[in-house]
Amino acid sequence: MRVIEISDQFTGVGGRVLAELGADVIVAEPPEGSPQRLRPPFVDDTPDPDRSLRWWGANAGKRSVTVDLESASGTAALRALMRGADVVIAAGSRIGADSSPIAYQELAATHPGLVWVSVTPFGLDSDRADRPVTDLTMLAGGGPIWNAGYDDHSIPPIRGAGDQSINIAGMYTAIGALVALTERDHSGLGQLVDINVTAACNVTCEQTTYHWLVNHGVCTRQTGRHAYPVRSSPVQVRCADGHYATTGVLPRKPEEFARLAQWLSDLGLTEELPEAVFLEIAAERSTPVDIGAIGTDDETTAILGAAREAIRLIASRLPAKEYFMTSQRRGFPAGAILPPESAFDDEHMQARGFRVPVEHDELGRTIDYPGVPYLFSATPVGPPTRPPLLGEHNSILDALGGDSAVRPAP
Repeated sequence: MRVIEISDQFTGVGGRVLAELGADVIVAEPPEGSPQRLRPPFVDDTPDPDRSLRWWGANAGKRSVTVDLESASGTAALRALMRGADVVIAAGSRIGADSSPIAYQELAATHPGLVWVSVTPFGLDSDRADRPVTDLTMLAGGGPIWNAGYDDHSIPPIRGAGDQSINIAGMYTAIGALVALTERDHSGLGQLVDINVTAACNVTCEQTTYHWLVNHGVCTRQTGRHAYPVRSSPVQVRCADGHYATTGVLPRKPEEFARLAQWLSDLGLTEELPEAVFLEIAAERSTPVDIGAIGTDDETTAILGAAREAIRLIASRLPAKEYFMTSQRRGFPAGAILPPESAFDDEHMQARGFRVPVEHDELGRTIDYPGVPYLFSATPVGPPTRPPLLGEHNSILDALGGDSAVRPAP
């Protein structure tokens, strides 16, 4: 499966996902290189088009060609490359629209099986197509920032780090391409897939958009938990080592309350929590506790309040990782909030093959990458190749006839 990606702000992650799934992804860049190569941070803090970690993250496993789209001959070279493709990924405002040098309709006339995925900030038909955007404006306009922040609403919302709009766009790009390819298996025909990044962000607002559309309910952000029209109980607690843990959902069944009371006892904490008596009451019930009765039934409110305090007390006396592991073993969902480097080094992540060494021959060393978050029993995913150097694979174009507008890497 061959994918041609015209490198742009929102194209990289979708191409990377398809490369991980086994596609031959060729990223086409201008002769001076994609602007994404100039985004810091850089390896060893040395600015260089071949050392951008953001470029690496979105382009591992691909090949690179450089094409001058400002010239007719360069456009012809790219058109020839696209004729052998199964999928094209492009920012529609720049290329692929009817007014562009290379239009989807033109290629589809002679290549009806082509799947063209346009990924743009506002969709192909938007009158805002030419407006500049950033990750911040995408997340603010699309809605995810509304969900992100603290219970204290005097503090502004918080933008999630890591180019979240670019990742959201990339996942919808990959999904759109795969759905279109699946349909092609039946009809033999490709199609134009129009990815609207604002819309993709909007439907990635969990339940916030849904609540407004269904009942005009306004979800408000809450510290480390789901935005919702009503306030829920806090779930984060500072553990004994200073790190935080998410204490998860409350017990419901009698046997769960019995296990929680036993955990308190095993740690010698029962006397520190007078409300522990309510755990014993819940453990002796014949039916689960109905969380919907909080605030209306006194016994239910007392039981679940005691459970929350018991969990918070236990978590505060253990290191975050130990609390997480012990909680899981005892049958309670929980999670430790680890720094990125600790998560990357975690033994579970390593056992899942998430830490993958990639040889960088141009640097003379091996770099550890995060691997794929899925495992396939019949079609295992191999380790990625390093991201391509600028114009490293221009010989692909030479095989199509070559052109003076197709320049080798400097």
